[in-house]
Amino acid sequence: MTSNQPDELFYPNRFARIIIDALEEVMGKNGLHAVLRLAKLEKYIHERPPNNLEKEFPFSELTALQAALEEMYGPRGGRGLAIRAGRATFENGAKGVGALVGVGDLAFRVLPLNSKLKIGLPALARIFSQFSDQKSEVSDEGDHFVYTLEQCPMCWNRQADHPVCYLGLGLLQEALQWVSGGHTFKIDMKTCQAQGDDIGRYIIHKNPLN
Repeated sequence: MTSNQPDELFYPNRFARIIIDALEEVMGKNGLHAVLRLAKLEKYIHERPPNNLEKEFPFSELTALQAALEEMYGPRGGRGLAIRAGRATFENGAKGVGALVGVGDLAFRVLPLNSKLKIGLPALARIFSQFSDQKSEVSDEGDHFVYTLEQCPMCWNRQADHPVCYLGLGLLQEALQWVSGGHTFKIDMKTCQAQGDDIGRYIIHKNPLN
């Protein structure tokens, strides 16, 4: 990681609450409690973050959760659980926030697929940029989109020899399925700050798999 980063950045409490609830959904209560203890976040076992948009949930705590998943279940198992939790995070709350509210309207649903993606992906990025210290942008690169994380909450000050931000990958998978009306898309994690890259980049291929 670069040395000029701030000491800490934050997610809003509501986002953290949704993520922790999503982890419980995919792991069960006992699994969640074990991961919270391993991440030294026992305080969330009996009391979730408040259901408000105050930016008080540190990036370092979300990173600790991701790392604990890998430590407990191994790289492959932790990756799978993180992706499932990311999908549940979007399904359980993220799609009802701010800029994405109109995406469910009939006028949006009748748009061509590429138009849905061009509107829906930037809307998702704006939510995180607006409500959290995560700065996200989307660029159209012809046959694919690039979704960037300038300040990533999933690998904050973490070092690894492989990409680790799979909760975000799962969230994007579910978001794209919802925005597109049921299609599945191939998403690759191209760069990750944990590996020493400048920013995190997800490559979203435009042609759906189904």
